[in-house]
Amino acid sequence: MAQIGRFRFDVGGMPRTIFITGTDTGAGKTVLTALLARYLRGRGVRVAALKPVCSGGRADALALRAALGGALALAEINPWHFRAAVAPALAARLARRPLRLAPVLARLRATRQKYDVTLVEGAGGLLSPLGEDFNSRDLIVALRARPVIVAPDRLGAVNHVLLTLAALPGSCRARARVVLVSPSAPDSATASNARLLAQLFPPSQIFRLPWLGAGFALDDAWRRPRVRRVLQKLLLNS
Repeated sequence: MAQIGRFRFDVGGMPRTIFITGTDTGAGKTVLTALLARYLRGRGVRVAALKPVCSGGRADALALRAALGGALALAEINPWHFRAAVAPALAARLARRPLRLAPVLARLRATRQKYDVTLVEGAGGLLSPLGEDFNSRDLIVALRARPVIVAPDRLGAVNHVLLTLAALPGSCRARARVVLVSPSAPDSATASNARLLAQLFPPSQIFRLPWLGAGFALDDAWRRPRVRRVLQKLLLNS
């Protein structure tokens, strides 16, 4: 048994694989993945945090390595990296290293056998091409992962979240979670997005992550009560 806050549950009953996708690039996927990884590590749960495919810089993968305390090497967290700062599928073609679904799935499945929980972060939005024949949706379906959709909590978020949910198969949509990430400067929609989404999607599956501040310290952020509550509930199997 593992204790997470005031929640006690079987680690074996947790979602084995959680896939963090977003409504777009820069939505906050890495922030949430790093928070989850650090939180679980702090609770003694064996956790892997992976960004299997990325292009351009590797700052996201480096952030996940830091959240894991260096327990995984960069090449384990991010085995496929392409230099061009374009969609990974295109970057792979430019590098003459086209990427297919099968080897990515094989790597992810082999890795998660070693851990209680495996966090997988996508690149870009749900349907952004990761390789020649797959995107994040294909990985979610093949891994039977819990999808977590991250969106900036600002004007346009409701439409973007609903489009992302609509693109998921029904069984995946039913187990999905939505995390609205508060911006540094709230706009006219920030206060109402969660309420509006709750009219169209189960409110118990919608969460708001507070603004953490510029250059926040991960070791402090995951301990904040509001942040911890979001992380706890994302990890429950109900």
